[in-house]
Amino acid sequence: MRHKLTASFVKTAVAEPGAERTIFWDETFPSFGLMVTSSGHRSWVVQYRNGQTSRRLTLKGVLSLDDARKQAKAILGQAATGGDPLVERRKAADSGRDTLRAIVEQYFAREGGNLRSAARRRATLERLVFPKFGPQRIHDIKRSDIIRLLDKIEDERGQDAARQVFAFLRRIFNWYAIRDDDFRSPVVPGMMKRQNGDRGRERVLSDDELRQVWTATEKLSAPWGAFVRLLLLTAARRTEVAQMKWSEIADGVWTIPAERVKTGTEVKLPLSASALKLLAGLPRVQDCGFVFSTNGSTPISGFSTLKLRLDLHCGINERWTLHDLRRTARSLMSRAGVNPDIAERCLGHTIGGVRGVYDRHKYTDEMRDAFEALAAQID
Repeated sequence: MRHKLTASFVKTAVAEPGAERTIFWDETFPSFGLMVTSSGHRSWVVQYRNGQTSRRLTLKGVLSLDDARKQAKAILGQAATGGDPLVERRKAADSGRDTLRAIVEQYFAREGGNLRSAARRRATLERLVFPKFGPQRIHDIKRSDIIRLLDKIEDERGQDAARQVFAFLRRIFNWYAIRDDDFRSPVVPGMMKRQNGDRGRERVLSDDELRQVWTATEKLSAPWGAFVRLLLLTAARRTEVAQMKWSEIADGVWTIPAERVKTGTEVKLPLSASALKLLAGLPRVQDCGFVFSTNGSTPISGFSTLKLRLDLHCGINERWTLHDLRRTARSLMSRAGVNPDIAERCLGHTIGGVRGVYDRHKYTDEMRDAFEALAAQID
């Protein structure tokens, strides 16, 4: 049906009785028309030919008549030079479905229920990966791009953070590779080389080394010294302490929310008198909820720089990491005679098996005694 399209006609046009939709082709612009459905929805259509094939492209109905005509002319111009606007639109839509962010969403939708640390992984990707690769097609992410990203993360946040991101990306790439015929993971063996003794999991600081570290923390600018000391006094993970909030501390107990815990389960740690005294001596920045912050709005970061400063002050020759402080604290609890189960609970570890299922006691007093024993060993 042809009709002279005007602004007033566009507002009042209705579909023919009994028709699901009616197209009113413009008398002055034959390839351009207004489509009206039986429910009153309006949209613009453009008819063009690609070789021997006739195609119809729908435009947004919110466009004004003049803007729709201009867009229709541009589409016909593209078709006249051999292009196929409909195919190009479909390609653009398809490319949006295989961006890294879209693939990650698919991954969590299918696998998230089986991951105990899904929230932590998602938060890490949002913070460190998506700003760089989120809108990029997963097929276009190169090995060199990943290496540069990992180098940047290692320089700014430390090697552990870079390893964590690498592990997340490797799993997602491998997951997608078995679902797509054309995708090949850019991750190859050796991309994240291990340094000698890097993942030994046995390094415990000696008493002399521990004294050197504790003394070195007194030479660090605030809040870094207190941060390192609290790592030892709580035996908590680096990120857990770095992101500690004042609101998480009540009645001498620090509650770490599940999304920040590796096991995905909320952890309550009764703090020792030494830990509480340390926290009481820290200044509170107005309108900042984080215990440790250098800018008053975000938690501290830059742990590789912190480690370099510590090494300069303490002079320990054998390589060690901040995570070794957690292992050292656990070993000190054993030296103090703390029950192994209680010590494991102090580290936020879950007790498995039948005991873990049926023993629902919180062990708050026992854990507080364990942390006091740890503080005494450190003292």
